[in-house]
Amino acid sequence: MIILPAIDIKDGQCVRLFKGDYSTASKVADNAYDVAEGFVKAGAKWMHMVDLDGAKNGKLTNSELIIDVAKNTDIKVEVGGGIRNMDTVEYYLENGVDRVILGSAAVKDQHFVIDAVNNFDDKIVVGIDAKDGIVCAEGWTDKSELNYIDLAKQMEQIGVKTIIFTDINQDGTLSGPNLVQLDNLAHNVSCDIIASGGVSNIKDIINLHDLNIYGAITGKAIYSGSLDLAMAIQAALKV
Repeated sequence: MIILPAIDIKDGQCVRLFKGDYSTASKVADNAYDVAEGFVKAGAKWMHMVDLDGAKNGKLTNSELIIDVAKNTDIKVEVGGGIRNMDTVEYYLENGVDRVILGSAAVKDQHFVIDAVNNFDDKIVVGIDAKDGIVCAEGWTDKSELNYIDLAKQMEQIGVKTIIFTDINQDGTLSGPNLVQLDNLAHNVSCDIIASGGVSNIKDIINLHDLNIYGAITGKAIYSGSLDLAMAIQAALKV
């Protein structure tokens, strides 16, 4: 299992949210470059970056900073937030980003997802963010009528290889991932599943590994000190 430490960017700053609420944004670091270098030193092979402003307004608000960090850090980078068309996909992939995450597009423009997968295959990741099992879009501000399992099955049929699943109710809470929903998801689709939201300690890493989850994103836990990134990476390799 891989561990993906996270950097979320809002107004050019590294922040974390609580349950997806933008009004709870709190600064967690002074410099995204230093944070990324710390991830490398801890042994991380992948980093998860999100343009929070872009996720909400559908524009490339923090893309220059994200690309600069990706180009100047020796780590693979996946990026989400505000990616609504092929030009944006190509822009990121041509500028040092290894995978792009389509979230709102998976709900609102599946023809775009199909085109992206046909053109870029496993460089396309779909993010499914759900509250009480119902998918939300536009930076979690727009609740759909889609069940997360139904959307995952649609993405699998399209050819998506990797899905990031976020339980919004767990995000930023340090209360553990939603193991029931993740287990349900893993048993319903053949895609690689990356867990996001609530990861707080080594036990969470072991629990996710036991569910045969492909990866785990962690943000607040490593900034708060409840999870040591180097230890988490080693635990994910050993269990």
